[in-house]
Amino acid sequence: MKFDKILFASHNAGKISEIKNMLAPLGITVVSSADVSFPDVEETGKTFAENSLLKSQTIPKTFGIPCIADDSGLCVDALDGAPGVYSARYAPNRDFDKGIDKLLAEMDKSANKSRAAHFSCVVSLAYPDGRYELFEGRVDGKISFEKMNGSGGFGYDPVFIPDGYDCSFAQMDKNEKNKISHRGRAMQKFKEYLMSL
Repeated sequence: MKFDKILFASHNAGKISEIKNMLAPLGITVVSSADVSFPDVEETGKTFAENSLLKSQTIPKTFGIPCIADDSGLCVDALDGAPGVYSARYAPNRDFDKGIDKLLAEMDKSANKSRAAHFSCVVSLAYPDGRYELFEGRVDGKISFEKMNGSGGFGYDPVFIPDGYDCSFAQMDKNEKNKISHRGRAMQKFKEYLMSL
């Protein structure tokens, strides 16, 4: 089945922009759940895969076309993998500036002084008939001691420095970030799947 249009179950403007940018070269139009006024799906899963599927499997039933969703998060060694699947909810009122301040403060208090962390992402594709596929991506790095703001990125990007770099995700060119990010790696697997159809 070839795709020319796909729904993306998200209201996150940063994610929507990234996904549209990644799928544009394939000639696929991305319509977000925000575009069709479909409400956010509650994330009640305990894993990134479960949450991703909760979102992607809900929308095809309503609109009758394939849907993708992702769930992703920041996992910090010093915080025993937190905030993990709760990354968005960890930030007070989903204000990531406050979430970053909270994260850095909790790391300062932790007995574990490791700065190691990784971002994980699971992209799910759900068909109206119930079939689905999962695509996983991960990027390892470390948490900076302070915000390293730039013109790009969103969420916890200002404090995440990927391995092999000395700048944060927020300071990277968006195309460079998309090549190495957790979402970029999951989406690359998704694109390879689409091209194999």
